[in-house]
Amino acid sequence: MAVLRLFAAAREAAGTGREVVAGGTVAEVLAAARARHGDAFTKVLGRSRVWVNGEPATEGTPVGDHDEVAVLPPVSGGGD
Repeated sequence: MAVLRLFAAAREAAGTGREVVAGGTVAEVLAAARARHGDAFTKVLGRSRVWVNGEPATEGTPVGDHDEVAVLPPVSGGGD
């Protein structure tokens, strides 16, 4: 299982900054996180960047047991 790291608004929406999530791709990890954390998290995720092990990632990026998936919302601006 991958470690999901959440920052700024994503951390606030989920109520945690770090958790372990099952999934073989970024899409699967994010789907599990959406199901776990609901609409507020899903909304933040829609305007966030996702990185795996410090590199930009797409939903198809493979994720292994020792990988870190980071969700990085915009730091300033980008709000509704």
